[in-house]
Amino acid sequence: MITNIQLLRSVGRFDSVSTAANIPLNRVTMIYAENGQGKTTLAAILRSLATGDPIPIVERRRLASQQPPHVVLACSGGPPPAAVFQNGAWNRTLPNMVVFDDVFVDQNVYSGLVVGSEQRQNLHELILGAQGIALNQQLQQYVQQIEGHNSALRQRALAITDRGTLSADDFCALPNNPTVEQDIQAAERNIAALHAQDPIRTTPAFDLLSLPPLEVKRIEAILKLSVENLDAAAAREVQAHVASVGTGSEEWISEGIRRQLDTGGTNCVFCAQDLSNSPVIEHYEAFFSTEYRELQRQVSEALATLNSIHSGNAAATFERAVRVLVERRQFWAQFCEIPPLEIDTATVVRDWQEATRLLREILTTKQASPLDPAEISTTTKSAIALYEGHLAAVASINLQLQQANIDIAGVRQRAASANPIVEQAALSRLRAIRARHSPAVTGSCDLYLAEKQAKTATEQLRDHARAALEQHRTNVFPTSQAAVNRYLTQFNAGFQLDSIVAANTRGGPSCTYNVLINNVPIAVGGAEGRPGDPSFRNTLSAGDRNALALAFFFATLELDPTIANKIIVIDDPVSSLDEHRSLTTIQEIRRLAVQASQVILLSHSKNFLGQVWEGTDQTLRTALHLTRDGNGSTISTWNVDLDRVTEHDKRHEALRQYSATGSGNEREIATSIRPLLEAFIRVAYPEHYPPGTLLGPFRGLCEQRLNTPQQILNPEDTAELRNLIDYANRFHHDTNPAWQTATINSTELTGFVNRALAFAKRRG
Repeated sequence: MITNIQLLRSVGRFDSVSTAANIPLNRVTMIYAENGQGKTTLAAILRSLATGDPIPIVERRRLASQQPPHVVLACSGGPPPAAVFQNGAWNRTLPNMVVFDDVFVDQNVYSGLVVGSEQRQNLHELILGAQGIALNQQLQQYVQQIEGHNSALRQRALAITDRGTLSADDFCALPNNPTVEQDIQAAERNIAALHAQDPIRTTPAFDLLSLPPLEVKRIEAILKLSVENLDAAAAREVQAHVASVGTGSEEWISEGIRRQLDTGGTNCVFCAQDLSNSPVIEHYEAFFSTEYRELQRQVSEALATLNSIHSGNAAATFERAVRVLVERRQFWAQFCEIPPLEIDTATVVRDWQEATRLLREILTTKQASPLDPAEISTTTKSAIALYEGHLAAVASINLQLQQANIDIAGVRQRAASANPIVEQAALSRLRAIRARHSPAVTGSCDLYLAEKQAKTATEQLRDHARAALEQHRTNVFPTSQAAVNRYLTQFNAGFQLDSIVAANTRGGPSCTYNVLINNVPIAVGGAEGRPGDPSFRNTLSAGDRNALALAFFFATLELDPTIANKIIVIDDPVSSLDEHRSLTTIQEIRRLAVQASQVILLSHSKNFLGQVWEGTDQTLRTALHLTRDGNGSTISTWNVDLDRVTEHDKRHEALRQYSATGSGNEREIATSIRPLLEAFIRVAYPEHYPPGTLLGPFRGLCEQRLNTPQQILNPEDTAELRNLIDYANRFHHDTNPAWQTATINSTELTGFVNRALAFAKRRG
């Protein structure tokens, strides 16, 4: 509550006014001022105090003043105990204060003849009330936070590099791929294959490497062979004897032994001697037997096979095959995964030749002494092991080459049928995945995703706030419409409101409504009607528009659950209001005076303020008067009761005093008789004495209607009225130019005063 106005300095009409510092404001404070005496300035100060906005005061800085605006208003509910405006700011505000003035109308209802988007947005908040405004502010706070998230997301998206044409959302959503490098390499090879279809089609796949085995087990078996009935010593003797005979001796001796065995006899086929007791014949027979020859053949064959298969040409062929594989690998490795061909051909050939040489030496020795069992030496076995290691390595490489050939077949098939666009897209995605999960980019993506998650959480809060606001709207808008229409009915307005609904626009929450005239809805919305069509500007008069603004204001207060804590400021509510709507306004202000914490009413109409004053508890009311003081204004106490005494009341009182005591200025008493009669007749006979009518024509009309059904005054009253008018005309400027010097007889004056007072009681 505002308890007094301590100081108004350098604001509008107020130079430095502290005259009201000791005038306590009451629960109902009425402030009377003629136009131009500072009433609007005082309303602007109170509006600034309610909102904290300094502009309504700053823009009213007193012209030519050397000091900035300074306002001190004592207020309850501190600290501080006083609201002080100094240096362009308030030290406290009164947010529980609402102000109805031209600014309220301009901001919330209409501006000029137009209801713009700003008015509809402000009206939306006005209808919502404190609870709805809190919900809407919460919603707008979340909306602003989301805008902040969006701004941060844009910045964080710019910080994410290497995402190509992908959006930040799509890029950050790419899943990790542990094999991305291999997949990228495969994709790059697929694309390379698309550009090399002819070479791929004509270049052979891999031939398998051929490295012959040493057949060690077979050689070992041959080395162990001998002839059972032929020992080595005897064989050597036979060989020595055969060698002594000469060239070709072995063949013809062998033929003879064969013939000897074919005959089955014991006599020699050459000399016919008995051989049964010969000590060497059985050795000759064994030496030249089939078993011995078979042994020789196997040894010779093994040696020949070894020399044939493991010849120098075989090694050269192997080396050449390896070179071909290496060359083909260089080609095919462009298009598929080919294992490295790690073959040291020099080592392989060296170990191969060494093992072959050692085996050749052993077989050569065996060939020279077939009957002597032999074994592969440790050295030879080591050499063989090295070579067999190469064999195993070549076998493993061959398996890899077989798989590579399968992959090559796939390359050929893809090269012939793949779509370059699809393959390039797949490669781009793989590269994006690699970039997304690289250490340099992961941190930026994490920040982006965290901001996005925060935005999602805020959006959920926004949706909940919007749902709560919508529910509040659903409840309050129909109630507000009914309240506004109730006040419009009390104002005797010829229209009602229909379809007050909320609307979410790009500029913020707003509302639209229809003005219903003769059951025809006229939309008050965002779009301007066509020229010539009914609209807000051409269907409502100035009084109608002001009545609508008051109806919105009163309806808002009626629905405000915190009305008991409100300070209500109303500035000239009847300035544009039709006279027949003033009583409703007066009654509503009286009601608010009981409900609200404080009502401050400003007006230039004494009659309006007086009627409010009459219906207000005298213990709760205070009245101030803004009056001229030099070239400015000052504030003083206003005696409402005294100011409500009319000129008629004063004249009547003066005539009564003269009649009773003879006191008063006789010329003033004489000139008061005619106005007394005019005021009485205007009230008593309004249908016959409308404004502008003179007493003479009225008297003539009364005389014309005597003794008729339309008689106004009876004959006695008509005659008395004539006599009174004749006397009063002596002292009236219209009927007597010398009225100021007309002679006055006190006795005669007293008589006519008494007769005039008596006449004015006839219809009283």
